[in-house]
Amino acid sequence: MFLGENLLAYLVLALGGALAVGNILALIKPPPSVKTQGDLAKAPVTRSVVMAAVGALAAAWSLASLLR
Repeated sequence: MFLGENLLAYLVLALGGALAVGNILALIKPPPSVKTQGDLAKAPVTRSVVMAAVGALAAAWSLASLLR
């Protein structure tokens, strides 16, 4: 198979992990200043927590698929 048998699991692991880490970091360290009128001062908490949970779930599921 092209690029290995577990390509989809590796891609889901990478994207889920990036989604989780990115949203958690957006909550922990907001941008230093608002640059333009449309920018938010900080990330929306509910949306960021939900997206971090979805990313963590996807990463955990793909990791479990790779380890079985």
